[in-house]
Amino acid sequence: MIRAILLDIDGTLTNDQKIITPKTKEILLRAQDHGIRLALASGRTDHGLMKWAHELEMDTHDGILICYNGAKSVSCQSGEVYYSRNMTMDESRAVLEHMKNFDVTPIVAKDDYMHTTDVFGCSIFYKGRTLNIVEYEARGNNYILCEHRDMARWVQFPIEKILTTAEPAYLQAHYEEMRKPFRDTLSCMFTSDFYYEFTARDVNKASAIEATYAKLGIAREELIAFGDAENDLPMLKYAGIGVAMGNAFASVKAAADEITDDNNHDGIAVSLLRHLPELA
Repeated sequence: MIRAILLDIDGTLTNDQKIITPKTKEILLRAQDHGIRLALASGRTDHGLMKWAHELEMDTHDGILICYNGAKSVSCQSGEVYYSRNMTMDESRAVLEHMKNFDVTPIVAKDDYMHTTDVFGCSIFYKGRTLNIVEYEARGNNYILCEHRDMARWVQFPIEKILTTAEPAYLQAHYEEMRKPFRDTLSCMFTSDFYYEFTARDVNKASAIEATYAKLGIAREELIAFGDAENDLPMLKYAGIGVAMGNAFASVKAAADEITDDNNHDGIAVSLLRHLPELA
């Protein structure tokens, strides 16, 4: 019996145009009408996930946000925090201080603001076009921008996640040096080819999901999860049914229980209709 559906966002719930296709949206709304709870599980912040939660009416069906790649989970409807695990202030400062040695832009989200060092100077050439990553993140997640000359000195509180961004080739060449002081104390990972992030040790989507659904009385066997990237692997392995999108990385497909169509062809809807024919 499926009681909850776990959904990554980029490359999974949304297509390449960053929208939820009509068929997928229809099936997910029907699932909620049948009493199945939705969760959005993403590296995005809770603030940034609310756009999708509203579109899927999760705020009226007690949906859940698994955000910061698993550092926090919260109810869309009540705002109750089910799980939270931050980096300490000292850990956050150490990461931001170390990042000064690299040609990367650090980004930290807090409340309505996205904080960084330079809102204009973080453009990369990506897939044939110039992309300002700071603008992309801020507009995509509905943040106001704020600059700081020294991010390490600015931090006076625990942080869920520090995101760094740079040209993909640069990150590939330097990420091992970037993580070296923290590889035994923090979780350090790629969440895109132009994103490398730091969170508290052992933070991942599965840890937040396990803690959250234990409180809600929903067993892992009652979960179906959808994802496409390597940061989705813990979630897919934890859920009773782990589904890789047709566009997923090869490692994700290899670890999943099944593979569905890609994010441009309603892969989520195709799989759910196979497991839950009553949604047709």
